[in-house]
Amino acid sequence: MSKPFILFWLLVPLAAAAYHYGPGQDRILADEAAGHIATARAHLDAEQFAQAVTAFDQAISKLPDDQKKAIPRLRLEKAKAQMQSSGLPQAHKGLVSLLDDLGKDPSASPALLAETKSTLANAQYYMTWLLRLEGHAKEIWEPVIESSRQNYLAAAEFALQAGTKPTEIKARENLEAAIKLARIDLAELQGLPLPNQ
Repeated sequence: MSKPFILFWLLVPLAAAAYHYGPGQDRILADEAAGHIATARAHLDAEQFAQAVTAFDQAISKLPDDQKKAIPRLRLEKAKAQMQSSGLPQAHKGLVSLLDDLGKDPSASPALLAETKSTLANAQYYMTWLLRLEGHAKEIWEPVIESSRQNYLAAAEFALQAGTKPTEIKARENLEAAIKLARIDLAELQGLPLPNQ
């Protein structure tokens, strides 16, 4: 065997190790993140929302740098799962933070921004319902429902511009519900069943 051929074969493991400990690490992280996302979606399908929240957190922590643009979508899905797993305050806080981050990002998807506003409006609607049932003063719950109303309106306007009629109709129905919640008498509200999140 010739010396160059032997030298080539001795360098193959070195090249493999360089790839593994260099760009290969991003690939490993991407695979782990994809696994966590699949797990989260399976938990959502099984209505195991608390486990889905944990899986979304793990996916977010594992995403490599070249896939960081997926984080806002994962944060939104996590907040939706939190709302379903008795984590309304945490979901609300996360959605406010996400909306602020999207507002600062000029490359943010308008559709994602509208969906975030709609989801935040839902959280604010449920929070208002609970605040009213707990007997909080109007000064406490009124700004929350007003913000919900504005977010539902923004979501409806985006859906109108995007030409997605079913989404627009749903956003307008939610807007009407928010207005009714602000106007309904407390005694009447107490007689209604809690809305589903």
